[in-house]
Amino acid sequence: MLYKLGDFFICSSSSSGGGGGCQPLNAGVNLAITVFAALVIAAAMYSTTRGRLKSPWSRRKRKHALTPQQWRNLFTPDGKLRDGVKFLKKVRSGGVDASIRSEVWPFLLGVYELNTCKEERDKLRTQGRKKYEKLRRQCRKLVGEGSSNGDSHSQGMESAESEEVVSARESLSSEEINSSPSPMNSGVLLEEEEATPGSGSTRFIDPNISDSESSDSDSSQSQDPPELSQSQTFPFPSSENEESSAVQSSEDFSTWQRIIRLDAIRANGDWIPYSQPQAEVSEERAVRSAEAVGLKDYEHLEACRIFHASRLVAVLEAYALYDPEIGYCQGMSDLLSPIIAVMNEDHEAFWCFVGFMRKARHNFRLDETGIRRQLNRVSKIIKSKDSHLYKHLEKLQAEDCFFVYRMVVVLFRRELTFQQTICLWEVMWADQAAIRAGIGKSSAWNRIRQRAPPPTEDLLLYAIAASVLQRRKQIIEKYSSMDEIIRECNNMAGQLDVWKLLDDAHDLVVSVHDKIETPTTMSSSSSSSLHHK
Repeated sequence: MLYKLGDFFICSSSSSGGGGGCQPLNAGVNLAITVFAALVIAAAMYSTTRGRLKSPWSRRKRKHALTPQQWRNLFTPDGKLRDGVKFLKKVRSGGVDASIRSEVWPFLLGVYELNTCKEERDKLRTQGRKKYEKLRRQCRKLVGEGSSNGDSHSQGMESAESEEVVSARESLSSEEINSSPSPMNSGVLLEEEEATPGSGSTRFIDPNISDSESSDSDSSQSQDPPELSQSQTFPFPSSENEESSAVQSSEDFSTWQRIIRLDAIRANGDWIPYSQPQAEVSEERAVRSAEAVGLKDYEHLEACRIFHASRLVAVLEAYALYDPEIGYCQGMSDLLSPIIAVMNEDHEAFWCFVGFMRKARHNFRLDETGIRRQLNRVSKIIKSKDSHLYKHLEKLQAEDCFFVYRMVVVLFRRELTFQQTICLWEVMWADQAAIRAGIGKSSAWNRIRQRAPPPTEDLLLYAIAASVLQRRKQIIEKYSSMDEIIRECNNMAGQLDVWKLLDDAHDLVVSVHDKIETPTTMSSSSSSSLHHK
């Protein structure tokens, strides 16, 4: 009797023992054939699996988020993380439980290094509060100067109350709100607003990418802000530099203030159902906060949105002074809003935002070198993975991937729901934290490399490429212009499965990362903003 095994036919012994066909085989031969057959099956299975190069995330069984109990068990009695690899691996595979996000995010965003103990973190927290409050005092000083020059919207802020009272009003106190935010699970941001003339915000609303090529080294020549230090101290300019910066940017600061206030008032309330303590803030408290930062024209908003807008103003103004080269432009409020919703204290939200902007700040540069680099990377990923789709994009003169501009600038914030955005960002931050801490090249990490894709600074770009590849059929068969593809990308809002997106993104990291990586890009991504000045 013949049995087909893959492309092989194996002859078994005949029960009659007669002639014709296959002859009976002895036990040794039978055993050899059985072993051979098993090896053939194993080889076929390995070949199929190897061909797909799927990561663990491609198996549709979703892993659970890092739980409070798991988080607590990661620490030694003196408050040090026992295993940074285990911590980041867990976040990469399932995200973070909503109840502990305010504790975990400072580690993911580089506010605290992974090897700090509780005492060191407490000192850093105190330092951070003082330095943030110093920035806020400088903001109020500039507001006072603007008021004396006829800026009516901010008159009276400087003398409204004492520094201590105003500072207290800008943060959520532990007495008033003492529980962690609830899970955030839905919502899409507002439609794009009109740009304020002369504000520079057209970098986001009406982007114009130059046809001229610009290398990564061009953007690296700009003056970066003081970075989160590797020596356990918060970054902050000296008093001399601080005063110089204030004098040079007072006019710009006035412009940034106007745009910040407009964007804060327009901010989406999609966080409200999932951040109950902040959602239940009293109207009296909300109005006090608005007065403390000079917020106007908020009467149509409910109390929690007034409060949220006030916090956005406070933190964004402080960041504009901290990083005057970038200052403020539209889109930055979209990135800060989820952080404000999770972090109860403004100074903690500020330093988390600084950590987030370590990489994202290049999205808001006037010369758009950072945006061009990222669009070019998305284009390379698509070309390497799907040449047929890429050729179609070339025919439409869309191979520069300009149609994903918005996704790059605000990191999928307008294509994903609130909860989905948080999940994507946490996985992305875990990758960046692994690289920042040097874990990605450690022996401990190498032991799990066969079961997980390597961390990358550009996970966002792989996710963006994955979202386009998921729609390759529509793009190839239905669309004949870049405008149609842009509409398709804009219509993704609320239609994406974030974990499927991450599955496909990690699959791309495994299959094409080494093909598109060059010494130049590797050097650029690994060195960006990791050295403190």
